[in-house]
Amino acid sequence: QVQVEESGGGLVQAGGSLNLSCTTSGLTFADSSWGWFRQAPGKQREGIACITWGGGSTAYQSAVKGRFTISRNSANSSVYLQMDSLKPEDTAMYYCAAAQSFNSRDGCGKIKSWGHGTLVTVAS
Repeated sequence: QVQVEESGGGLVQAGGSLNLSCTTSGLTFADSSWGWFRQAPGKQREGIACITWGGGSTAYQSAVKGRFTISRNSANSSVYLQMDSLKPEDTAMYYCAAAQSFNSRDGCGKIKSWGHGTLVTVAS
């Protein structure tokens, strides 16, 4: 059974930082690229960061580039999203996902498994 579980969300003041974690089980970590997505109220889910299983390549959405950093630890099958200089518009449910592929321009390809999300709220 595939499990993808996020943690680390919460309430933070604008300009602050959060570090999201994603633990995975039930699938081969090295067979997937890994991404973070978010969905704000009333908006569609969007990809914000993606990393290859080897960690050698990453891709970011322009709105978060330079503020967010995706990383992974294959030893414990975990993926992380360090979020700095947070803005109120970063408020959303954040999801971790395993993807079939990676593209340096578009990020993660077709999603294999989703987590249930962790809520990030940035107060102004």
